[in-house]
Amino acid sequence: MSEMVFDKYTDEYGPEKIVYIHEPRCGLKGIVVIDNTAAGPGIGGIRMAPDVTTGEVFRLARAMTWKNALAGIPHGGGKSAILADHTVPNKETLIRQFARAIEALRGYIPGPDMGTDETAMGWIRDEIGRSVGLSKVLGGIPLDQIGATGYGLAICAEVAQEFAGINLKGATVSVQGFGNVGSHAARYLSQRGAILIAASDLDGTIHDPDGIDIEKLVQIKAETGRVTDYPAPVKLPQEAFLDTPCDIFVPAARPDAVNENNVARLNTKMVLQGANIAVTAQAERILHARGILSVPDFVANAGGVICAAVEYRGGTQKQAFETIEEKIRENTREVLALAREHSLMPNEAALTLAKRRVAEAMKFRRS
Repeated sequence: MSEMVFDKYTDEYGPEKIVYIHEPRCGLKGIVVIDNTAAGPGIGGIRMAPDVTTGEVFRLARAMTWKNALAGIPHGGGKSAILADHTVPNKETLIRQFARAIEALRGYIPGPDMGTDETAMGWIRDEIGRSVGLSKVLGGIPLDQIGATGYGLAICAEVAQEFAGINLKGATVSVQGFGNVGSHAARYLSQRGAILIAASDLDGTIHDPDGIDIEKLVQIKAETGRVTDYPAPVKLPQEAFLDTPCDIFVPAARPDAVNENNVARLNTKMVLQGANIAVTAQAERILHARGILSVPDFVANAGGVICAAVEYRGGTQKQAFETIEEKIRENTREVLALAREHSLMPNEAALTLAKRRVAEAMKFRRS
């Protein structure tokens, strides 16, 4: 690694390793970032997309460091990527080869992320005996199937509603990225009285001010892969998710979905970050100045990694849900109360707490 790249990505917290993987025979290209393991082995998903960069993987790994510290689980942060479309015909070959390539990286425990799932984690477990987010038949807790991240988002919203000045019962919701996280977030929020009025995916945006039938939309998306096949009265381009007025906006897709170039278009009272690094730093400042509560990703969407940590130690699905509720409820209130008390952005308050916990864990390491 050149000195310029080294300086660009390192600080007092990490990363400990940036590893590039290349296997020309099968076309595998991969990136692994193990950020900080002071609290335990890094845990984080494998993202599969052709355009992922080192910078993105580093930012995601750092977000996992903060998320795991704030959640109080015995793990540090890590993340990885396979640079290929998740629909490639040799997907299993690529993932199995990637697994063999990371076998020696004992400081990293892989899990599912965008483009990978419990099947992929089963292949990895078969190769190296180390992964989380496994299917039930392999003794795992399939976090995407049960909606662990979406459940945590709903718990977070229960606490955050008073800080945003809204009532969850009757609150309108817009979800950007109606996938594993977004669909479950919509479902769990609706169980608490919220109403999904807009949903978007790569094919476009649908809007129904009277409410979208979530189960029907889930079924249609599973059958056709398109949210726009749902019979909504209004169908708009994909970017229109920014323009739909709502009480709660859930970005649950790629990083930087809300940025300084489009944040002015948002008309909401709360941004509940379902995706990692969904909002840029500048956009966070703009939202705060406008009086819009933006709950940081590593507070709001920690349900998935909390579930993974419970699974890694042999816990049950019931224990996972109980732990998610306890930790996210406690962390959300602590972060938002600290932000209110000291006039901080929620992201600043969350970082303050997370950095404090990581620094404390680092004191136990050999110098």
